[in-house]
Amino acid sequence: MLSILAVDDSPSMRKMVSFTLTGAGYHVVEAVDGQDAFEKAQTEKVDLVLADQNMPRLDGIGLTRMLREQAKFKTTPILILTTESSDQMKQAGRAAGATGWLVKPFDPNRLIEVIQKVTR
Repeated sequence: MLSILAVDDSPSMRKMVSFTLTGAGYHVVEAVDGQDAFEKAQTEKVDLVLADQNMPRLDGIGLTRMLREQAKFKTTPILILTTESSDQMKQAGRAAGATGWLVKPFDPNRLIEVIQKVTR
């Protein structure tokens, strides 16, 4: 079973994402912000990271950068799921090493499709 680290500072968004992913058969590890996610990524099995962009302490792009600096996360898919949709932000995400960019509100079926595509 693939394990997904779902990172969002909104409890309701974490709940919706977790409900969607567990319903699709994934194991979900939740984190409340980028710093919490980075700490959990050191001890948990993580096959994919799904991170919000705007969070306290450490945002999604900062988290992506920190994870990419570690050998074990060089090839792990990292998706940014955010309300931010500007090309400038997407470019910053790519530069940090994000695999993809999804805009909220998310379509559960589309989210699962993207996750299946990047974890093959």
